[in-house]
Amino acid sequence: MIVLDKVTKRFGPKILFENVSMQFDPGKRYGLTGANGAGKSTLLKMLEFNEDTDTGSITIPGNLRLGVLRQNHFEYEQERILDTVIMGNKALWEAMQEKERLLAGEVTDEVGIRLGELEGTIAEENGYMAESEAAELLVGLGIPADKHESRMNALAGGYKLRVLIAQVLYGKPDVLLLDEPTNHLDLESIRWLESFLINDFKGTLVVVSHDRHFLNSVATHIADVDYQTITVYAGNYADFVDAKYENNQRASAQAATAKKKVAELQEFVQRFGSHASKSKQAQSRVKQIDKLKEEIEAKGPKRSSLVRPFIRFEFEKPSGRDVVRMDDFSKTFVDDKGKEIVVYDKVSFHVNRGDKIAITGPNGIGKSTLLKLMISGFAGIDDDTKHDIVKPDGGEVRWGHDASVGYFAQDTHEALNRTASGMNAFQWLYQWDKMAPQEHIRSILGRLLFSGEAGLKQAATMSGGECARLLLAKLLVLKHNVLILDEPTNHLDIESIEGLLDGLKSFKGTIVFVSHDRHVVSELANRIVELRPKGPNSTSERSEGGAPGKGAELVDFGGTYDEFLEREGRDFTRR
Repeated sequence: MIVLDKVTKRFGPKILFENVSMQFDPGKRYGLTGANGAGKSTLLKMLEFNEDTDTGSITIPGNLRLGVLRQNHFEYEQERILDTVIMGNKALWEAMQEKERLLAGEVTDEVGIRLGELEGTIAEENGYMAESEAAELLVGLGIPADKHESRMNALAGGYKLRVLIAQVLYGKPDVLLLDEPTNHLDLESIRWLESFLINDFKGTLVVVSHDRHFLNSVATHIADVDYQTITVYAGNYADFVDAKYENNQRASAQAATAKKKVAELQEFVQRFGSHASKSKQAQSRVKQIDKLKEEIEAKGPKRSSLVRPFIRFEFEKPSGRDVVRMDDFSKTFVDDKGKEIVVYDKVSFHVNRGDKIAITGPNGIGKSTLLKLMISGFAGIDDDTKHDIVKPDGGEVRWGHDASVGYFAQDTHEALNRTASGMNAFQWLYQWDKMAPQEHIRSILGRLLFSGEAGLKQAATMSGGECARLLLAKLLVLKHNVLILDEPTNHLDIESIEGLLDGLKSFKGTIVFVSHDRHVVSELANRIVELRPKGPNSTSERSEGGAPGKGAELVDFGGTYDEFLEREGRDFTRR
């Protein structure tokens, strides 16, 4: 059991949470929710004792093993992938390393005694099965066996994250602290992680996630960081939303009743306060008023830190019926060892006006590459987006008439920083339409939660969520009728995801998007294009940068994601 006793934490002058007393119980799975900047990641750091409380204490029994998924995905660049996983069991790894060092030198009697002790530790930690157990975890997370001997620097970011998840799980922790574990995972890997946490992990889980499907599947409780406190709700995310709404409605009703009573008492005091015969009654009413006001302050509805951006994508003129045709296009990359990796080989793909197409498939299959190939054929793309273009080796990409294309890059920091040197949010956004009234630019910033001083924040210092919102603001300014979006919900909190989803659902133009957020795909897409490796054995052989052998094939389905899954006989959106 993890116990928080009267814990307070501030970030500068901002109170994150104050005088919090709560506990995380064994066997329960807690989803940690709240707005970006509310203090979720700070709380995780406090639970692993990498961040101090301002006041109060956190107690964790010394015999509990903590497993922590940190955000530094580049800490183990020179390590073998299998070794990186085994490092998740610190006692075992240190024993194995010390044994190796001792065996490299002269084996004296003293060294022999120490080697015996180390052998005991290794046996106790099941060290002779270490590599096979690590390999099983890696395969479950979609990293094939032929990659396990490689170094971490051979993997792209999404695959590094999978290895780090395997590392955390390998240590067989009693308590798991996971910070955004589903970011960059494909749907199959998310499904595997959900299954492991639900069926195999028996300890305490505390997880920060903006994937509501994941929280609905995994969480038995929600710990909500809001109102400068932490409130625990029983149930999954959907249960929490209902309960929080009901609590707020109840508090509002009670506050309204109390305010009505205050008004009645104040009227009595005003009428009879100066009458000697009524003075005692008036004084009694004044005390009642003070007490009611204290109750309204303490128990009435409070201002939430959760704010939903207002996003509406507009355009001045619709595109033609045929938006883009990609005919017989091919793309091959050469890796750092000189090996050719075929991503696409004579594939065709057409987009029609009004399509809202979700591009799905495993990591490394070429989803982002497809989007970058698509924008390569658009002559009117802005100078900044040209950095993201990938040109096909063969075939043709042909855009229809009157198309205006906006592109959202997956790496939001890189996309923003290319054009944001020395600029604040207002300056960066204004550069995209200097003919627009400045008040119009400020209005769009406000709708994306950059009101007042937030609009003057330096772009270079922005968080991932802020970068994403500012890049979305650019799309609002430029009024495109076609949106090409690569993982637009990464780094956004749940309220911002819902705001974006509202805007995309109401958009009358055309959308082609990549997302691993099942809620977004299910709610938005009216057409599914799944990328699959060609060949009977390709699924288990897929590699970084693309599908092996003949590249990827496109499975085109006209319908919603749930209809597609039903046709395919899959169920990873529901539990």
